[in-house]
Amino acid sequence: MYKVQKEIEITPTSVILNGQPIATTETGDKMLVELYRRYAGDYPKFFKMDTLCRLGFIAAEIVLREPDCQQPTAVIMANRSASIKNDTDYLATISEGNYYPSPALFVYTLPNIVTGEIAIRHHLQGETSFYILESPKQLEQLVNCQLSIVNYPLPTVLAGWCECSKPDEFYVKMRIIYGTTD
Repeated sequence: MYKVQKEIEITPTSVILNGQPIATTETGDKMLVELYRRYAGDYPKFFKMDTLCRLGFIAAEIVLREPDCQQPTAVIMANRSASIKNDTDYLATISEGNYYPSPALFVYTLPNIVTGEIAIRHHLQGETSFYILESPKQLEQLVNCQLSIVNYPLPTVLAGWCECSKPDEFYVKMRIIYGTTD
């Protein structure tokens, strides 16, 4: 059994934190840059990240800055399409007669890079996992299972469904949740 402590949802046109909208002037990938400048601003590697990584990174930045936020012991994320947007961009750098694949794009062909960036940024030393699942419901079941098998101390997990198919087509719902004996 678990309880949601904080929650954020980001789409290309809106940001909802704990049920309340956050005003933005931009949309899509430009909105992520706007949010980065407002909530982080001191992690220059952000500008090298692909959109999937930027999305998860920004969601974590905002939700973890919330007052009374419990520090997560694990980061568990998932989506249905892995890193398809960046995989497609990387493949475009490889063509017959012009084989110069981009190392900068290659690193983001792994969807778990986003969980690593979050862990590095927030000095989290617990589990970091990125699963490819069919639906957010499966992620909820996975997290519930994770929280129910631990007896003590009950963990706090940063869990999120983070999907990105194009720079301006994305969705993340991220929660800080903790196990409960209720």
